[in-house]
Amino acid sequence: MQEVETVFPVTPGDRTAEARARLLDLIHTLGTGEKIPAERELAQRWGVARMTLRKAIDRLVLDGLLERRERRGTFTSRPRVPRHLTISSFTEEMTRRGVQATSRTLALRRIKATTAVSRQLRLPVGDPVIRFVRLRLGDGEPLAVETNHVPAVLVPGLAEADLVGSWYALLAERYGIDIMSGVANVEPAMPDERTAELLGIAVTQPCFRVRTIVRDRGGRIVEYGESIYRGDEMAITVELLPGRDNVRSRPRAN
Repeated sequence: MQEVETVFPVTPGDRTAEARARLLDLIHTLGTGEKIPAERELAQRWGVARMTLRKAIDRLVLDGLLERRERRGTFTSRPRVPRHLTISSFTEEMTRRGVQATSRTLALRRIKATTAVSRQLRLPVGDPVIRFVRLRLGDGEPLAVETNHVPAVLVPGLAEADLVGSWYALLAERYGIDIMSGVANVEPAMPDERTAELLGIAVTQPCFRVRTIVRDRGGRIVEYGESIYRGDEMAITVELLPGRDNVRSRPRAN
């Protein structure tokens, strides 16, 4: 009796999964930031439809393994640098992640508090405020542009040279201010031309805008900040804690 070979049809979903597996193999042979061949070339090489290949690439872009660069093609991407939103400075957070943090001070000025700034810092309008802007880098790569406002009375003598390291460590060591609590608001944002230029990205590259207000041990507002983080390089992580209503009370030991 002649043996009959059973042929199972390949569904579109299987073809996409196959293309994704081939792309993963290709990515593993390339270094970070290397360009992969054009879609047309890969489709012909692997015998798949360009639409199928594009779907597989789209999924890997969402997974953060590939990135599309306008008018340049598709490149392998390095894992995003996690920024855990806790009461810690950028320098401290990057150091814990094994990333070398550096800063470049772009501006430091003594200004009068505007209505918006005075509202955030709980100061009278017109009170003196120190405003400084820094470019934050990880392993030499621009990651964020930070703008901070601090009541001038809290940081007498503050100079640009003081801002090369951890800001919170400086507050504690020189000014005796220990940061104990804060609030952060995170929202998607598009960079303006100046910010995009500083970060080395296109104005079409989505970013994170993080606005923060931090307080010292006595509950006094010490700083109001606004940072723009690169969406293609940073991953914002937040620790989720149970609300008070969800925490069961436990009997206390006598």
